[in-house]
Parts: sequence; C-alpha cells; structure tokens
Amino acid sequence: MKIRLLYFAVLASAAGCDAESVQTTCDNAAELYDELAVRHGFTLERSRLRVAVNGVFAPWEQCLREGDEVALLPPVSGG
Repeated sequence: MKIRLLYFAVLASAAGCDAESVQTTCDNAAELYDELAVRHGFTLERSRLRVAVNGVFAPWEQCLREGDEVALLPPVSGG
C-alpha cells in the first residue's frame, strides 16, 4: 500500500526530507516506524515519539490503509 509520511525535526534531518510517499506492506504504525528506522537510520525509540494518522494522534498499533498520511513527531525544544 502507498502511505504519505511527514517527518519533523531530527527525523526530517535524518530522512533528508520533510515528506515522502512510500510503498509498504506494514500493517500498523509501529511496523512502519521500524521499517523507516532501518531505511533512514532513525535512532529515536518509538516510546519517545508520537504518531498521527490522517491528522489525529493515534496509538502505534493503529492499522494503516492505502492512502493514509502518517506524521512522526519527535520531542522538540524551543526557546
């Protein structure tokens, strides 16, 4: 299935982009993050991230469907 991904902060830096579309066979957001961690070298543990599916915060076990938009949100700091 094709999924649109949105990356922020350190994840965007590691991926070299802030958005991309990927083909995947992953069933849920957790599996997808693990696949992306290998592909892009992400080092953050899932427990430190939030995931949103189609603009709504979701659990990592959220099932994915064709055309979903998945945003991966790391902790950020500001001033």
